[in-house]
Amino acid sequence: MSKGLARIALTGYRIAGVIAYPLTGGYLTYRAVKGKEDRQRRLERFGYASQPRPFGPLVWVHAASVGETLAVIPLIREFGRRGIHVLLTTGTVTSAALVENRLGSEVIHQYVPLDVKFAIKRFLRYWRPDAAITAESEIWPTTIAELTRRQVPQIRVNARISDRSFDRWRNFGAIAEQLFGKMALVVARSEIDAERFRDLGAWPVTVSGNLKGDTDPPPCDETLLSTYRSQIGERRTWAAICTFEGEEAAAATVHKALKPRNDQLTIIVPRHPERGDAIEAMLVEQGLKVARRSRGDDITPETDVFLGDSIGEMGMYLRLTEISFVGRSLTAEGGQNPIESAMLGCAVLSGSNVQNFRDTYQQLIRRGGARMIRDAEMLAKAVHYLLTNDIARRTMIDAGQEAIQDMRGALSATVKALEPYINPLAVSAALQPKTAAQ
Repeated sequence: MSKGLARIALTGYRIAGVIAYPLTGGYLTYRAVKGKEDRQRRLERFGYASQPRPFGPLVWVHAASVGETLAVIPLIREFGRRGIHVLLTTGTVTSAALVENRLGSEVIHQYVPLDVKFAIKRFLRYWRPDAAITAESEIWPTTIAELTRRQVPQIRVNARISDRSFDRWRNFGAIAEQLFGKMALVVARSEIDAERFRDLGAWPVTVSGNLKGDTDPPPCDETLLSTYRSQIGERRTWAAICTFEGEEAAAATVHKALKPRNDQLTIIVPRHPERGDAIEAMLVEQGLKVARRSRGDDITPETDVFLGDSIGEMGMYLRLTEISFVGRSLTAEGGQNPIESAMLGCAVLSGSNVQNFRDTYQQLIRRGGARMIRDAEMLAKAVHYLLTNDIARRTMIDAGQEAIQDMRGALSATVKALEPYINPLAVSAALQPKTAAQ
């Protein structure tokens, strides 16, 4: 990377606790926001390690948040089966909790260092990764420069690039070519994503499909699930999951419109559980009775809304219903992953703003496992139809699960693409003495 580009990588502006790097198309940010920081581990963001480096080959895998972490879990386990140590970095408290629950001692977890030179250099000096694998969309100019200087292969898996980001990168074609050209390999989610990466200078680029299709269903506490099912009894349920601001209000509108006819229980699972107080206040102001998971409230016959303001329990919430509206799609943009909902037997509803999951929704809709809605009124009609029409609901559920089955295979395609990089590490791991030392 040129000196000029390195300076660009470190040039940002701070607004309300955010360091923004405008030339990265919005990818590179550091948010010092309540609920997204673990104060006891803050030094990790500056490159200070909190765990020892194991002896032998080590791959650094980065997954920005929960969705990306879920996607790479099967890949990480493939590395483990080959004896390769994995350093997994994430950026949020929620994703760190997920790593602890799903992977435990299978990986070394650290919070991702800031993309500033002193932090990245300290991080790389200590961990000495043999390869760096990033899931999906983040681009870090300083990290790319430092990994290139150390001749560490940089690989992007389950890679995607949004419409907006692609347009922004094309406005800075020379810079994009310098950054994307440093990647040793890009394994894209779709042909569209692959073509975009090639246009921006990445090579080689291959297509795997979506790794999230090869993930296991999210687990749950069976005892807790049984307790809530008993409390719900014969009441019908529907869920609005991964919701952003405005979508909880839409769910409340749906609930009030349908309550006289169905007496249903509405489950709301916000994408950011720390918004629980504000969401509850809004619901109560509308005259709704709320039971909160974070308080351990019971669900009674009078409960209108079960507010799932907890971390790592999506598997339970989805098992409590057969209808799932997936948020960040009605009043926000980009969409959220619908695969878990379909995988766990839910008919999927969504707003139309699903740019980040376009291919997944296309496959679900083509099969009949998902429907798009325009607004709260249309959502209410769709929920009512599915609550009262068992055959239609079951048909959508079966279609969604068939679509998920069709999506499988991305893991084997990704592993095959990575073989030139991981096979030598597996051989090295097999020859290493079984000791652990820094």
